[in-house]
Amino acid sequence: MRALLAFFLGASMKSTAFVVPKSSIHGVATSSKNAKNVATSAPHQNNGRRRIPFPSTSTQCDNNYPIVSSLAASSSSTTSASETKAKAPYRYDNYDKPIVLIGSSSSPEANEIERLALSLSGALVGNNSKRLASTLDNLQRSQGAGLLNEDDDTDKNVAGIALSAVGLDDEGPFMLDAGLIGELIRKKTLSLTSGVITLDFNHAAFQTDDEGMKVDLTRAMSSLAKQLYEDEGLLAVYVNIKPDGDDNAVSEEAKMVEKEVMIPFSDYEICIKNEGMGDMGDDTAAAASSWADVEWELNRIAARALLPPSAVGATGNANSADLMMGLNTFFVSLTFPKVEDATPYIEQMCQDVDSMEYRVDLLDAAKEYSKGESSSDEGSDDPRFDILYQQQRLRALCRPHSQRAPGLPFAGTTIIDDALPIVYTVRTANQAGTWPDDEEGIKKMFDLLELGLRSATEVLDVESAWDPQLTDKLLHQSQSRYTSLILGSHHVVGTQVSMDDAVNLYLQCGIQGRAHGTKVVLSILSNENNDDALAYEASLAAARLQDPELPNISLILGEIGSYSRILNPRFTPVTHECLPSVAAPGQLTAAEIMAGKLLMKRLAVQRYGILGHNIAYSVSPEMQGSAFAAVKLPHTYTRCDVETVEEFVEGPIWNDDDFGGCSVTIPHKQNIIPHLDVLTDAAREIGSVNTVIVKKDKKGTRVLIGDNTDWKGMYNPLQRLVGDDVAKGKKEGGGKQYALILGGGGTARAAAFTAAKLGLERIYWNRTPEKAADLAKEFGGIVAGNLGNNAEVEDSLGAILAKEEGTVKVVISTLPKAAEFTLPEWMLADAASLPVVLDVNYKPYNTPLLLQVVEKGCNVVRGSEMLWEQGVGQFELWTGRTAPYGVMKKVVLENCLPGEEEEK
Repeated sequence: MRALLAFFLGASMKSTAFVVPKSSIHGVATSSKNAKNVATSAPHQNNGRRRIPFPSTSTQCDNNYPIVSSLAASSSSTTSASETKAKAPYRYDNYDKPIVLIGSSSSPEANEIERLALSLSGALVGNNSKRLASTLDNLQRSQGAGLLNEDDDTDKNVAGIALSAVGLDDEGPFMLDAGLIGELIRKKTLSLTSGVITLDFNHAAFQTDDEGMKVDLTRAMSSLAKQLYEDEGLLAVYVNIKPDGDDNAVSEEAKMVEKEVMIPFSDYEICIKNEGMGDMGDDTAAAASSWADVEWELNRIAARALLPPSAVGATGNANSADLMMGLNTFFVSLTFPKVEDATPYIEQMCQDVDSMEYRVDLLDAAKEYSKGESSSDEGSDDPRFDILYQQQRLRALCRPHSQRAPGLPFAGTTIIDDALPIVYTVRTANQAGTWPDDEEGIKKMFDLLELGLRSATEVLDVESAWDPQLTDKLLHQSQSRYTSLILGSHHVVGTQVSMDDAVNLYLQCGIQGRAHGTKVVLSILSNENNDDALAYEASLAAARLQDPELPNISLILGEIGSYSRILNPRFTPVTHECLPSVAAPGQLTAAEIMAGKLLMKRLAVQRYGILGHNIAYSVSPEMQGSAFAAVKLPHTYTRCDVETVEEFVEGPIWNDDDFGGCSVTIPHKQNIIPHLDVLTDAAREIGSVNTVIVKKDKKGTRVLIGDNTDWKGMYNPLQRLVGDDVAKGKKEGGGKQYALILGGGGTARAAAFTAAKLGLERIYWNRTPEKAADLAKEFGGIVAGNLGNNAEVEDSLGAILAKEEGTVKVVISTLPKAAEFTLPEWMLADAASLPVVLDVNYKPYNTPLLLQVVEKGCNVVRGSEMLWEQGVGQFELWTGRTAPYGVMKKVVLENCLPGEEEEK
């Protein structure tokens, strides 16, 4: 069986023996189909590189010598998936190389892989057709010109760029050279946003009766996959396509290529059944929706893959366990043998929980996987595929109802706000589950946990009691290549342990400092001594020993332990009123737990508000109130409109025992500071406070903390848009990169702080030069006397940039809307180096500045986005949990989007 691989990977490691520098890159209109373009691309240009033919005599293949046997002469030269991943050191944060999609389309006509590449490529640049057209134009003017089809047209409405590794023209098939790809990556001609590479093993070039040709193509494609993955360090996603139906049975050859090429030389995996065939004659709304779910899932996988890895103990970022497993968060355990069985209940469950637990061990497909059987009655002979596919279906079912989902940054262009997190669990029989816990069962369990990593699951439950070597191997993979949060767990079934033993179980679940959170579930024999608090008390004791402290989940099994679910402060597994049965005895609903917390005074109804003057316009009450309601927190949020800070701090809200904190806006951001106990570093450096948080110290004394999330409201969207470019510019050297900060008030201070955090130098301009000079003195930077481009005027912006050989990467305007400010035209003359522009005004939605720069093609951050971003930061500081990002964004947009008159 392994012959093919030795033949592929052993004989063809020198790519020039089999490949040529030619490819199909397609920039197409949104209405175009590309299968025809692939099959009829224009003759290539060699550009000094050899075109190697694929003669049928190169491999002796006939009906008695199929591809499988010809590929399998020796397994000694092959590299297993685990060995490949162990030696590949690549990480994907700050990644700026093309993404690779590898797989086998169901047919050249369906062409699923290229269609996904075009969709992902477009999404990576925010579906900005002008930017895609510009990228195509740059490729045509570069060393990559030979990679473009003659029919690629930058005048078209370009939807995406797909770089196919194999092509077919009048002279026959051709293959892209790995060395050329590497050269173009190192020269920055190819990057994350310049196109998606496709390795399609069912491309039109493979549609031949010449078995020798197929073997050569497969061999060359396999070699290329290995080189791109191992040598070039490209992020690769396996597009696993297995349509239903007897006519779509998977051949032995395809199984071999999957096992020895597609899985080892990819990190992530997406599954497709018939979704990609909807456009081939069944163009119904349902088919379009199904394909949209597939495109969305690929975007989600890419977004997760490109996140910075989460450090153990990290706090407050998009992938930190303290928020994902935050206070008063819940996940529902699905116990259905097939995910589709949960369909009638999904909408109601999503209203009450923050994550779904995907119990793999309870799936019919998992039982078949454990026994090595197939699920052919469902039209598939691959239980592994079914396990992955059903998880995708769960996500698709949740998407329309995922109001509690956190924000997931996607490649600097947008936020995915409808991805409800999944906890991927394979629970063994020894640990209150059903998965076999013999030696073979545990080995297969770790294979399934690796599958969870490949699915880009948000949380991976890893039982801490099993083989240390297998655990170490899994966590090494997780730490070196993935961004999933690890939840170390242990269940004690049928016996009661001591407090010391329980504390040690929490430490064990830390898995030698590699788990991001811990979950310990104990058994008690009676409750005579309030033993139902044993797990909770042990978690508190363990927290004092953990360094860093982790989110600890503490539960007691059975009806006798129901109270432990009220005591547990975070990420509690629950059932739901609508479900026909509970996942485990003693489980409560989220509503029952929240009611219990209120009744037992473990959760207070807290009062929040916005402190300012003349703030009838403020959207914050609607935004924060809707967020509290979405996650079923009982808190209130009101306007506190007072002329002086003293009126507020002497009033009833500030002095209420249930005061939880407040937003602070003009004119009180500085005047509130003397009334606070502690300032965060950000608030101290910026010199203003927009957020007050109330905490209790160990003695129960109230501590008032001042923070500033204004800068996060600017930083988060700007980081998504320019962060990687700034980091890359610093690494490569060259001229200075600047933020131009307009204005001189308190918000300009936050802007200066933001620019520094982005790694940008600062230039200040204000109509009152003294205020700009104060900013430069405090935060560092240069004052521009004017924004002209006169080299003879020393303090003009143009002269400053010329002297420093610098460029303006970001413009942040904190000027009032009444200023009706616009930039000088010379700053927008070069389409290749346009700045990103942020205007802090959220009403009107379209300021004169934004209208000007949008017309010129600049990326912009509107004041409305800054508003909800800083509001999300406030919500998470107050509540210690993820914010319902989509809900908060929707409220702001409903209040800020222009009406008909403003549009006119």
